[in-house]
Amino acid sequence: MLAAAMPQPTRTAPPAEPRVDMARLREQDPLAFRAFVVAHQNAVFALLSRMLGHGPHVEDLAQETFVRAYKALPGFDPAGPAKISTWLLTIATRLALDARKRRTIPAAPMEAADGVSGGPTPEDERERGDLRRALPRAVDSLPDDQRAALVLADLHGLSTADLARALEVPEATAKTRLFRARQKVREMLGAHGSTR
Repeated sequence: MLAAAMPQPTRTAPPAEPRVDMARLREQDPLAFRAFVVAHQNAVFALLSRMLGHGPHVEDLAQETFVRAYKALPGFDPAGPAKISTWLLTIATRLALDARKRRTIPAAPMEAADGVSGGPTPEDERERGDLRRALPRAVDSLPDDQRAALVLADLHGLSTADLARALEVPEATAKTRLFRARQKVREMLGAHGSTR
């Protein structure tokens, strides 16, 4: 239910891992890195925007994400447990969480999904509209760690193992954060529905 109501990117399945020339990337070849940035910039911007709202701070953190990735690429193990996209989103997540702690960047409200078709009746359309407005507010009210877990899992499709790596917590902790985030959102949406 929650995943269906969450604002979703316009995709039906998790995106395929873009092909990158890891040898050239690890050697810090500028052309290979440019291709890497082009392949992953939308995911990095989407993650940062969902966690921090829109604005110049998102652009700064996206740039910092790629700078850190460039410096760390020689040490990235392509045979390791993390895909390169997960590794990159991990860097972006850490930067976003650190920025919120340091500068108290307010999490701007998550945007409601556009173009959601209404139901067959005006009442259904009103209920869907109410849900589209209530859901972003519910997600925005989550603590940073739970919001990060929810965004990474439900909007970026990270597995529990990848989520744990991205948040630098044990897998059980990642599951707990995601469970609590989903539970709080459901409770808030349930309270919203009972007030009508």
